[in-house]
Amino acid sequence: MQQMNPATVPMSSGIPGMQGVGFPREESYIENILRLNRGKPGTFYFSFDNAVAGSNTRAVRGVVEAAGRDHVILRDLKNNHRFLFPMIYFDYAEFDEELSYFTQQP
Repeated sequence: MQQMNPATVPMSSGIPGMQGVGFPREESYIENILRLNRGKPGTFYFSFDNAVAGSNTRAVRGVVEAAGRDHVILRDLKNNHRFLFPMIYFDYAEFDEELSYFTQQP
């Protein structure tokens, strides 16, 4: 049986749209956009339906350290505290600088 060079074997990360050898094809899922912008400062907003009234929202001023299909890990810029939030609670983010995004095809 002939062995294949690992660099030529198509790879799959198990994430839709994340195929090939380290180069994602365009998939504008939020977790992929967050991954493209790791380390860029911003404010991230979350809301929780089942929380006590008055404490059902949270804003974190920080940077994305990692993002997966169902979660995001943020690091607070002031105290380096880290948060793991399920993506179902993510509302939106405001970044301080231009965002990286997938190349747009005409």
